[in-house]
Amino acid sequence: MSARWTSAVLDPDVAGGLAVARGPDGFLLDDNGVLFPREWLKRQDLDILCEHGIGHFDGEPVFLLELRSAAVVSGCGWRGLRQFMLEGDFDIYKLLGYAAQIGTWAREHRFCGSCGQAMTQIHWERAMHCASCDLRSYPRISPSMIVLVTRGDEILLARSPRFVTGVYSTLAGFAEPGESAEDCLVREVREEVAVEVKNIQYVGSQCWPFPHSMMLGFHAEYAGGEIVMQPDEIEDAQWFNVHALPPLPAGRSIARHLIDLYVARRLGLAEPVLPG
Repeated sequence: MSARWTSAVLDPDVAGGLAVARGPDGFLLDDNGVLFPREWLKRQDLDILCEHGIGHFDGEPVFLLELRSAAVVSGCGWRGLRQFMLEGDFDIYKLLGYAAQIGTWAREHRFCGSCGQAMTQIHWERAMHCASCDLRSYPRISPSMIVLVTRGDEILLARSPRFVTGVYSTLAGFAEPGESAEDCLVREVREEVAVEVKNIQYVGSQCWPFPHSMMLGFHAEYAGGEIVMQPDEIEDAQWFNVHALPPLPAGRSIARHLIDLYVARRLGLAEPVLPG
């Protein structure tokens, strides 16, 4: 966790601090950024769904105002979370990534999943509570495996129809109930490109708040098989030489880190550090 940004459960009944506002179009910002004096922000004409204390940035308490709808605030605009990931202060992106996950969870857990009654926010822990059946709902994290498959100087990259035009990336997928991380990795590679892998090695992890994933990054070696693309999931998949790579994912993503790390090792270059 960054020294600048630390998550924490803060009581929204306590006055003061800073705040970020999140709506359908992303986060509110002005020329000074996304962190506003909290009391000033709450005086604006915002349709606030809920408020959560989310932590500290540079020692200042920070709160999230989750909005029902977008609003016009003089001198301000809105920016999506992906834009913050690609540019600017990475510590701010991590704060906003956390805020986005808390906001999504709070929005989706206003009513009890067991009995359907309205839930109330617990201020001393990150939970929503149903007084009717005593159910507590906590933010959920969905584990996902992402893997770079290699064969000497070649790396296996694929593209989904959802990707930016021309961009190729590593293979990834969500864990199913009962699977280990390794089981998931083997299954996903087999399903997406019909390739078998061996010598699986864990590399690192990254929060992926789109909306609530934890990406567990691996490297694996090719063990056999010919590429057969999964219909509707994989638009193209190829082996690429480390000297002739296609357009790649964003530099701050774990997918790009897996690629850059392997290329650096093959070419004897300085190894990159995973942002985090």
